[in-house]
Amino acid sequence: MSPSKKRLAFLDRYLTLWIFLAMVLGIMAGNLIPQIPNTLQSYSSGTTNIPLAIGLMLMMFPPFVKVRWNKLGTLFQQPKFLFFSLLQTLVISPLFMMALAYIFLPNSPSYLQGLLMIGLAPCIAMVIVWNELAEGNRDYAAGLVAINSLLQVVLFSPYAYLFLTVLPPYFGMESVAVNITIAEIAKTVGIYLGIPFLAGVLVRYAVIALKGETWLNTQFIPRISPITLMALLFTIVVMFSLKGAMIVDIPMDVIKVALPLVIYFVVMFFVSFFIGKKINAPYDINTAIAFTATGNNFELALAVAIGVFGINSGQAFAAVIGPLVEVPALILLVQAAFYLRNKLYP
Repeated sequence: MSPSKKRLAFLDRYLTLWIFLAMVLGIMAGNLIPQIPNTLQSYSSGTTNIPLAIGLMLMMFPPFVKVRWNKLGTLFQQPKFLFFSLLQTLVISPLFMMALAYIFLPNSPSYLQGLLMIGLAPCIAMVIVWNELAEGNRDYAAGLVAINSLLQVVLFSPYAYLFLTVLPPYFGMESVAVNITIAEIAKTVGIYLGIPFLAGVLVRYAVIALKGETWLNTQFIPRISPITLMALLFTIVVMFSLKGAMIVDIPMDVIKVALPLVIYFVVMFFVSFFIGKKINAPYDINTAIAFTATGNNFELALAVAIGVFGINSGQAFAAVIGPLVEVPALILLVQAAFYLRNKLYP
């Protein structure tokens, strides 16, 4: 298939539809069959719901298996591009999301915190899809995914504490009361990100040792890839069944959370792309950097929101809006990348 004819797989292409249907199914189940949320609640320990914990970890497993860790070295051959990408994901992205959160959600602290957690985690899964569709550099994108995967394991916990509790007063903003410690966040990240991270790395190299990398890429990965989507949809159905009554009462809250996310995706992509062109990044590398800066790891944000604040929290509600907005927004930005290629890279 020629690059111009690349298409998302059937399940991925209609991801927004599946997410919407999962939300509707969850709301209907929660409102019409009260035994479902009651049963799900019975499988909880503190703020952790066991079925959801399993679903969230399954979401993270396939992306870690896909990462080509041996491609990390290609990034260091062009340090200015790597520095630019890390500057965006580690500094600009979380600060910009913080600004949007305080502008649009100053009176909704739980939604504000959920939005902040989305901004703290650069994408390590769907960015591969967006980059592939926009004909970006596949190996460079894989290298950035590998770097960001490692950074999230190490940095997400202190970053969450920094942006949720420490930084707000320094920006003249009222500090949000969050009764959590770095240790508590680290425990959640260790469970939801550390376990699938280790499992993904071990499985990847075990399969390569037994069957070879070609078999891994052509047979094993295609078979496990749908697990991410299935686990995501399962998580959404369960979440919305538990929050069905609340969602029926506050439909406008979805729009309130979605608006700053749309602004975030559009601004991050175009700013990144134009700066990348200024520093002479070729189109394929520029595209990989721009989509890495734009996308977010909403699976991790959702996992931490549930693990720290609970399944019925506003933070979890805000986090689940992430994929609903990100998928259609980034599909449109793929077309924007082609337009910019024609204009800026004749």
